[in-house]
Amino acid sequence: MSAQSTIEWTDATWNPVRGCTKISPGCAHCYAEVFAERFRGVKGHPYERGFELRLVPDKLAEPFRWKKPNMIFVNSMSDLFHEAVSDDYIIEVARVMCRADWHTYQVLTKRAERLRDLLNDKLAFAAKQAHIWWGVSVENKRSGLPRVGYLQAAKAKARFLSIEPLLEALDDINLDGIAWVIVGGESGAGARPMRKEWVVSIRNQCRKAKVPFFFKQWGGVRKSLSGRLLDGRTYDEFPARPAKTIPTTPYFPVTAA
Repeated sequence: MSAQSTIEWTDATWNPVRGCTKISPGCAHCYAEVFAERFRGVKGHPYERGFELRLVPDKLAEPFRWKKPNMIFVNSMSDLFHEAVSDDYIIEVARVMCRADWHTYQVLTKRAERLRDLLNDKLAFAAKQAHIWWGVSVENKRSGLPRVGYLQAAKAKARFLSIEPLLEALDDINLDGIAWVIVGGESGAGARPMRKEWVVSIRNQCRKAKVPFFFKQWGGVRKSLSGRLLDGRTYDEFPARPAKTIPTTPYFPVTAA
């Protein structure tokens, strides 16, 4: 787990899975893949196998070691609902999130159909937890917007959208049952441009629906130059987080399935 994430909308990251495979246009310039492949072949490095997907069960217990409540982005370097990750392993990750409940977890996926199916069945015990936020990535109309419907069909207590990288105008978005929306442009080499009117449209829809809106970045090859201001201000809105207390013995051993 990284204690000081540079991702603007979270505090820390936790990666009990590493690596992924591309499934839609939003994956084209994946930051996680670029990072991981830098270390391919470096013996002993966590990413010596690059971005190949693999389970990391020795990371399962990490959230129990955090004594301060954090917002934790789960699998910033993978997708928990990837088809190569077994149901049993996903359940183990969810059990950790339920037991280490002084944290708030942000689980983000592009595999929205599997997310829906598991939250409505084997993960029903985790779906009802207010401190676990379940989200889908939305980059365009064709690949991204259908994921919103799958998320809304999941019996989850807290749902959010990560509209990043935003690649085109999305027009009207159904925000029923959505508790939070993040928007951001693509960054790094080959970054595709994002237009202001696309962002403003989403912000205005969030305002109308009373959904917290977080604007992450404009992006670009050098994202630090374009910044995070939208109409002269930053938008760092979050849903309310449930109040939690840390147990006196905050460590529970976990055995991977």
